Amino acid sequence: MKKTKIIMLAALLFGAAAVEAQETEAVEKSKVGISIGTDVVSRYIWRGQDLGQVSLQPTLGIEYKGLSLSAWGSVGLSDPSDTKEFDLTLAYSIAGFNIGVTDYWFNAGLDPKNRYFKYNANCTNHVFEANVGYDFKYVSVQWYTNFAGNDGLNSDGKRAYSSYFEIAAPFRLVTVDWLASVGAVPYATDFYGVDGFAVTNVSLKATKDIHFTDKFTLPIFAQIAANPRTEKAYFVFGFTLQPWD
Repeated sequence: MKKTKIIMLAALLFGAAAVEAQETEAVEKSKVGISIGTDVVSRYIWRGQDLGQVSLQPTLGIEYKGLSLSAWGSVGLSDPSDTKEFDLTLAYSIAGFNIGVTDYWFNAGLDPKNRYFKYNANCTNHVFEANVGYDFKYVSVQWYTNFAGNDGLNSDGKRAYSSYFEIAAPFRLVTVDWLASVGAVPYATDFYGVDGFAVTNVSLKATKDIHFTDKFTLPIFAQIAANPRTEKAYFVFGFTLQPWD
């Protein structure tokens, strides 16, 4: 009888702990998350394309229950003629699945006056892209397709619905976080400067947090990137600045 009571008491305590853990997890997921920071990079390389030299790239985002809205930008610091960019992304993720839409704006495009609030199909610097992907934990797959705006043209001179897909594998080695990526353009488009299927990005990135104090950490990263299509390679170094408590 005494053993039965002990077992019942243990079961009740375990059940209470499990419920509390579930409630804590639910509360954590229901919290609104806000992110703010900026990267400083020695060179702006995007999907194998060289878009500028030393650049400042701020970001601001808000997330709630897997739904997120973020703003990202880039401006050249060493060369005023480098790409200036302002992107807005609406995304949703659940488990390993993710989907999103991004509005890219560049300071050069179809609009000779480079106006932000100019959305005419034949006179805009905006590019609208949809993406879908899945993270399998040890490897992730992403697909991106332009569906509106200043998209590229195919070999027939028609809208290409320019696409890009990437496979990435994260791993940890000697206290450093690594990311190996391979990306390709599946068909002809002058948006990526290809006339057919082409591997445009092969990269290896290493990230390490440098702890200065208990409250201030500076993430630094270095990346080797190559574009087999253009036969060019780049070495990029950067760091991330974030607010601390």
